[in-house]
Amino acid sequence: MLISFLHSTPTSPRYRSARLWVAALAMAALAGCASQAPIDESGRQAGQWESQQAEVEAFDSWTLVGKAGLRTPQENTSANLDWNQTPYYFRMLISGPFGGGRSVLEGREGRFSLTTSEGRFEAETPEALMEEQLGWSLPVRAMPDWVRGLPGDHASYQLETDELGFPSFLQQDGWDIDYRDWEQAEGMWLPRRLVMNYGDVRITLVVNQWQATE
Repeated sequence: MLISFLHSTPTSPRYRSARLWVAALAMAALAGCASQAPIDESGRQAGQWESQQAEVEAFDSWTLVGKAGLRTPQENTSANLDWNQTPYYFRMLISGPFGGGRSVLEGREGRFSLTTSEGRFEAETPEALMEEQLGWSLPVRAMPDWVRGLPGDHASYQLETDELGFPSFLQQDGWDIDYRDWEQAEGMWLPRRLVMNYGDVRITLVVNQWQATE
């Protein structure tokens, strides 16, 4: 067939049919390329965040294991973080330099405590408790939402997304949160690295493991 095509004249029916066939293949190839969703090097695709957002919102009982870095004008340090979260209880184990060795922050039914090598302390809010005892504070009440890529429903916010529709920047409660990397965990895409800034305080959180808990 190829030889017959080469020897066909531009006006022959066979030539015109072959041209139409080649043009149809080219259009099909272009259509196939156009229909493929944008994808990044991690494997994320456009539309995935929107399709999984309800699932992420329902993912409210989990354990996060990672590392947090703290930078202020006075210090630049880091600590390991083991964080268990449910709708009614949370427990953060902070171990390492900026945890003062080993600190456990817990909250249940509006009661918050911080246990360090110096003893056990309580306050009305976890932020006040950390500020009083450690000299710095994490936005504890908002972070369960922020670490999942969600704004809290307690205050207004500004949210920007990347070219794939995933959150890239969140501003709420005076904090700026940049989402730098994502990973697949528990059947969803969840943040793996985020940077939070409040004034001259900068906290970098790197998640090593997400795990659902009952």
